[in-house]
Amino acid sequence: MKAKKRILVAPLDWGIGHATRCIPIIKALIKHNYEVILAADSRPLHLLSNEFPNLEIIRFGGYNIKYAKYLPMSISMLLQAPKLLLKIKKENSLLTEIIKDYNIDGVISDNRFGLYSKKVPCVFITHQLEIKTPYFTESIRNFNYQYINKFDACWVMDDEKINLAGTLSKPNSLPNNTHYIGIQSRFEKQEIKNKYDFLAIVSGPEPQRTILEKGLIRALKDRKEKSLIVLGKPELNTSNQIGSLTIKSHLDAKDLNTAISQSELIICRSGYSTVMDLAKLGKKAIFIPTPGQTEQEYLANNFKDLGICYTQKQSDFNFEIAVEESKNYTGFNTEINSKTDWASLFRLFEGK
Repeated sequence: MKAKKRILVAPLDWGIGHATRCIPIIKALIKHNYEVILAADSRPLHLLSNEFPNLEIIRFGGYNIKYAKYLPMSISMLLQAPKLLLKIKKENSLLTEIIKDYNIDGVISDNRFGLYSKKVPCVFITHQLEIKTPYFTESIRNFNYQYINKFDACWVMDDEKINLAGTLSKPNSLPNNTHYIGIQSRFEKQEIKNKYDFLAIVSGPEPQRTILEKGLIRALKDRKEKSLIVLGKPELNTSNQIGSLTIKSHLDAKDLNTAISQSELIICRSGYSTVMDLAKLGKKAIFIPTPGQTEQEYLANNFKDLGICYTQKQSDFNFEIAVEESKNYTGFNTEINSKTDWASLFRLFEGK
């Protein structure tokens, strides 16, 4: 009997969005008879181990990039560039050991630049080919493409017709071996009666995640409407009740799918993984982008300009105004029927 090919799947550790959007890919690999090995750390590790308790998982350190409270993100990232480059070099070296020790036949890296190898086929997953930045735009694009082109394929999480990511996924020039693989969400649309007026999903890097959490609790704890806040902490298992507000540390994919489906209005970051989930479920949302995170700011403003979702800056957050303004927006109402040809994409792992 032919042994199953062993595929390593490793998401970036900036928030949990990179891990959540890998879930449909992991399921597709399993369905196509591949053995999946997961590599992650911190919250992505907790999330994936909860979703796939039977899969082998390697603790694989992340980039551990810190977001400053007051510095613009572009400056903060520039100051941390030497550390980032060192991490990329280190993870590339570690990958060589993992391929040997775990008999890996292929690698799928969600935005981890160092996970390329000449020994096995390697895929880079992204939606952000054009990085929005006020400074050094060309240099950053060259850096991005320089690493992406080291991989055998670049899978872009967007649909060529619907184009959720706007110019992020469709710049003027593309890296080598680019394939659009459609909009990827772990969720399925449900016809279900509403249970919550408001659902707030907290996510993103610290300290901004906690700042948003506290602001949302203040806004919702005294309201009469029924609300739920999901804190995005898969390492915990807590639930609290404050009046009509329920606060849960984490919901697994099935329960979060249901919670979003039965909520009238979603308040959340405008991270692309969340955008794909909301588009798949056809929901209305208020976006509060992570301060200084230019990708989220671009997405939030783009959907506001398109009349789809209202957005507010975290520093200007006013719940009453946001709810009232959101009535003028359509929400995501385009049917998402992306059919990904996984069999064709996975042929990459049958050679080399």
